[in-house]
Amino acid sequence: MRFYLLYFEKIELTDKGELLMFKSFVLASAGFLAPATVMAQTPVAISELPAGAYVLDKTHASLTWRVMHMGLAKYTARFTDFDAELELNPADVTQSKLMVKIDPTSIRTDYPYPEKKDFDAKLVNDENWFNAKAHPEMTYTATELTKLTDTTGKMTGNLTFLGVTKPVTLDVTFNGAMAEHPFTKKAAVGFSAHGTLNRSEWGMSHYIPMIGDEVELLIEVEFGQKG
Repeated sequence: MRFYLLYFEKIELTDKGELLMFKSFVLASAGFLAPATVMAQTPVAISELPAGAYVLDKTHASLTWRVMHMGLAKYTARFTDFDAELELNPADVTQSKLMVKIDPTSIRTDYPYPEKKDFDAKLVNDENWFNAKAHPEMTYTATELTKLTDTTGKMTGNLTFLGVTKPVTLDVTFNGAMAEHPFTKKAAVGFSAHGTLNRSEWGMSHYIPMIGDEVELLIEVEFGQKG
């Protein structure tokens, strides 16, 4: 194992205002220095990534939704189980493909009184809400990608939800890419996305307008090269 000698200086004032300097040397193993090595990874342009299939890194992905509650604040919840596969065309990202699957039973609201009511289960199973027994899966398939700048674009796709399929457009930000992820040793890429939809268009109109029709989507994803 390799070891490295690290040098630190610390300067403090005494009660009399005199300067004291402490010097110390620390012997560190390569394992200790690993975080610095990770930070040193050089980002690359998306055009430099290999083409082909990329799979979702579920440990670094989130799908959050918000809806206005009684005009006071946006009620926030999330799906904890979803998957996606990206077919990346780095030469022309607008020709890339994306397919997403969402498990509606994975709703998490962090309802504070679970001993009184299983609010997550009510949203999952109630026919007025996600009705997951009749509709156990939600899907989103990209149909059109538009590049606005080197880091931003729009993605339109078909969202199938409660047996209804309608288009939803998201604003997408390309956050960065690595030719070789330090842990997986494969290419990786990350995006943020934001958009809105009107739930009533998919037949979920319960409690409108007390609970808002417009649903805001906040998405964070990292993909790694498949295989």
